[in-house]
Amino acid sequence: MKKILGIGNALVDVLLNIDNDEILQQNGLDKGGMVMIDADRKKELHERIKNMKQSCATGGSTSNTMHGLARLGAPAGYIGKIGHDEMGNFFRREMERFHVTPHLIESDVDTGIATTFISKDAERTFATYLGAAAMMNPDELDPTVFDQYNCVHVEGYLIFNHDLILKVCQIAKEKGLKISMDMASYNIIEANYDFVKMLLTDYVDIIFANEEEAKAFTGKEGREALEVLAEYCPVAIVKVGKEGSFIKMNGEVTQVGVIPVKAVDTTGAGDIYAAGFLYGLMNDYTPEKAGELAAYLAGRVIEHIGAKLPDEVWDEVREKFFA
Repeated sequence: MKKILGIGNALVDVLLNIDNDEILQQNGLDKGGMVMIDADRKKELHERIKNMKQSCATGGSTSNTMHGLARLGAPAGYIGKIGHDEMGNFFRREMERFHVTPHLIESDVDTGIATTFISKDAERTFATYLGAAAMMNPDELDPTVFDQYNCVHVEGYLIFNHDLILKVCQIAKEKGLKISMDMASYNIIEANYDFVKMLLTDYVDIIFANEEEAKAFTGKEGREALEVLAEYCPVAIVKVGKEGSFIKMNGEVTQVGVIPVKAVDTTGAGDIYAAGFLYGLMNDYTPEKAGELAAYLAGRVIEHIGAKLPDEVWDEVREKFFA
């Protein structure tokens, strides 16, 4: 089976369900938004929430995708940077526990934490401390790691680090790996348009985007945006919310719907969609079959808190798709 290597911001998700949004206001957080915080603000925030019920999980977009691939039974590895601390040890242990091969770089800076407040209406609000994740640099990459894999999946949140993501793409191309990228955020695309265009033109083979990200790059929506992205990448996917997703591959367009669910928390839906689709691609599924697996995983994950599916749901996935 083909192997996929992921690279991204290694974060630990600290998840809190909140009964009302007052705590967001108290901490200067806009509901539904994401704010980047420094070490001092992270320390203050965690002092305020220390008595609240919370849970932890490995996080970061690509980390979530690699977790999903591993749970599907695919060989997956991960490159990220963590601190010499409790959260860093937790991140490594969780990678190993779910059979994702960790290729982790260590730092004296604290491990990154994404503190996630989940409102009653399933809206998420993030206070993100990147910590060690933001310190990863091109010189720390070990090119020999890439020799073990057939594809590398890169999260769009790394686009701010032009030198790093370019080095990843260069190594991957030199070694004959396919390159998959998730656009991650429309504001990142807008702020780095020319650089993203260069990446899509010269390196990226598989591109994932939601409606907002696709529009930020193409100026178009839905299927029209898909057609533009497909001019750059052999495989293009645009996710259009309740309408499902459009996939263009081998010159043909496929539309895949969504499954009916009650949304509890939309964290990680796009990440696990990518896991399902990449798994299908690795195993020579048709675009329709790969898209259906991706859509099913994305639908099921939003029924639960956090970006990971419970064990019993993975049992249902295996029964539905692999029995």
